[in-house]
Parts: sequence; structure tokens; C-alpha cells
Amino acid sequence: MKRTRQKRRGGLGREAEQLIWLATGLAESGSRAEDRYWDQHISTAIDRVLEDGDEDTLNAALDHLYSAEPRGYDELADFIESRAESAPRVSSEHDVLLIAAPVLAWSRYRIPTTTISPAVLANLRVHLQAHVLADGVKLALADFLFSPDQLPQGYCATAGFATDLGRAAIAGRDQRIPASDLPETAQFLSDTRYLLAAIVAPKGEPLFRWQQADGSRDQALTQWRKQGGACLAPLLPGCAMEVVLPEAYFAASRQADKDSRPYSIRASVAFLGAELETPAANLRAVIAPFHERELEEYRVGLTLREKDEVVHGVVWPLLGAEDETSDSPAEIEAVLRDCGVTDIVNLEHRFPLEYCDDCGAPLYPSPEGEVVHAEMPEGEHGEPAPRHLH
Repeated sequence: MKRTRQKRRGGLGREAEQLIWLATGLAESGSRAEDRYWDQHISTAIDRVLEDGDEDTLNAALDHLYSAEPRGYDELADFIESRAESAPRVSSEHDVLLIAAPVLAWSRYRIPTTTISPAVLANLRVHLQAHVLADGVKLALADFLFSPDQLPQGYCATAGFATDLGRAAIAGRDQRIPASDLPETAQFLSDTRYLLAAIVAPKGEPLFRWQQADGSRDQALTQWRKQGGACLAPLLPGCAMEVVLPEAYFAASRQADKDSRPYSIRASVAFLGAELETPAANLRAVIAPFHERELEEYRVGLTLREKDEVVHGVVWPLLGAEDETSDSPAEIEAVLRDCGVTDIVNLEHRFPLEYCDDCGAPLYPSPEGEVVHAEMPEGEHGEPAPRHLH
């Protein structure tokens, strides 16, 4: 999840001003002792705003700090995320945390969002507790595999979801999600699905296996890929998939965003290899930067070698602190070469962030330096695939 702010118009309210003052104080603190003062007060202020459901106040404070005090912005963003995913109102005796287990998937068919059966939930629970969570941690799973469009929207909604799921964890039950209440999801060739859960432990006790002497993140991920991936695979029929380490909700979501970029390129090359019956060495990639007010993303147009028509495209968004000084083109080129694509063109001039007026799909760079619609060659058999990779 890239922390990108767009300036909103209007004055700052009293609570937004207080959040700005507290975050600035924390950013300027020179000791752990002073930190503790700011930590306590900013947590209390954020909890009050989250409980009131006042998303506008949080955004107004973040918008102001983003341009006026970047260090304060980072402090406030970290605290808002932490308080939203930790459901502090659930229990004074327990630490509660909303976690996500992202799954990267691609398919030329629809990537499902689906209710998870009790039997599959039971298997997922076993493997999460065995490989990811610390001993004795209680767990409640949401019984749905979510698309990005179906996740809680905003900090206040996330806090409410974490609170409900945290209460379910303390009560020792999973959480039923009415599928009819969820929005429709956009369809992409490559996308992310999310398993959500709340975990609960006595205050001060470890939550994750890697917090214990016999565990590590690498071990947890290896075992989760093997065991958890096998449980999740039947939920995604017809899909190639790769799991991401289950983590705190916002951290896992950001890692999924990061991992999805090279995954989308690999998926695109594999898809074209199958659809066009051509090896990766017969493809050409055109990489170009796309700007709005500033550099927002790189787009990769894929063509058949020696041909100019763009047959497919991939979007590589900038995340976090990445900007024009980041060497994203080199990262993209390294992934392409690892996939077997060696004919790579880097365009350096600025392209506008344009989309198709009819279908809304991104426009991609062509070898001639134009932005065009990606179109698969006519005459291909089978069900049409989505036009681009997410």
C-alpha cells in the first residue's frame, strides 16, 4: 500500500491540529523517555478518532504533514495503522492484531473470491498455529478469500473489522462474512487475494513464531508456502499462485503490493508463452515512465519480437519512498531477463498517465515511443483473458 497523499481543500479541525502537534513532537523527540510521553498521547487521540469513525480528521492531518513535516507524517501514519489493526478496545488484558495472509495469483480465467468452508478453515488454522503464530496464540479467521476491492476501505473501517474479528478470537470462534454484502471485484489476469484473521495473546507475550527462539521468518514462510499453500490451492482453481508471509495487516498488504510487481511480469510472460505458443526469447519488452504531477509508475508494453503491436502490458507502480531516483527500470529489466526476455527497450521521456476512454485499461508504450492499447492477435482460441495485469 503506497502512502500517497493528495491535498484536500478546507481548514483543519481541532482534532486534526492535535494529531499534527503530537506527531511533530514525536518526530522531534530526542529520547526514549520523551517518546513514551508522545506515544501514549498520540495513541489515545487516534483511538478516539477511530472510535468516532472520523476518517476525514485522520486524512486531513496526514495531508498536512505529508508536505509540511515528512518525519511527522511517517510517525502519524505508523501510529494510525498500528492502532487500526490492533483493536485496543477489545481487551485490556490481551494484545490483539489483525493479520493478512496474501496470495498472489494469475489465471486466464476469473480469479475467484469465495467463502471458505469450515473444513478448509480448520486446516488453515492448524498450519497458521504450527508455522506462523507463537505458542498459545488464539486465532479467529474470516471465512472469505477477499479481493483488494473487498477489503475494509479506510482506517476506521479497518479498525471496526479488527475489533469484530478480535472479539471473535477471544470468544474462540471464526467470523462469518456475508458474501452478498461485499462489492463486486474487478477482474485482472494477475491479482492478489487475502485471507484475514485476528490473533490474540496475553499482553507482552509473543504473537508470531519468529518472536520465539526456535523460529524465524524464513522458516515460517517456507512452511507456510508448503502447507498453507496446499490448503489455499483448492480455493483458486485454474490459477497459478504464490503465498506471501502472513503478517500484520498493513505490513502484509505492502509486501503483497511489492511482490505482486515482479509476479505480474512473470505471469505475463508465462501467459503469452501459453496463449501465443512462443518462448520468452521471442518477446520484446518496452519500459517507460508514466507521470501525473510526478512519476507515478512504469508501464511495460510487451510485443512479439520484430513486431510493433503491443499484445499485453504490465503496470509497475512506485511504492513507499520510491521516486525518480529509484532504479526501477533496472529492477524491471532484471525480472524480464530472469524470465527469458532479452530484447528490452528503455524509453526515458515522460509519458502522461493515460487510460483507454472506452474500457479504462492502461495504455502501454510501443517500440515507436507511442502509448497504445494492448491487443492480443486475432484468431486465438479459448476464452478471452482480461486485458492487462494488475
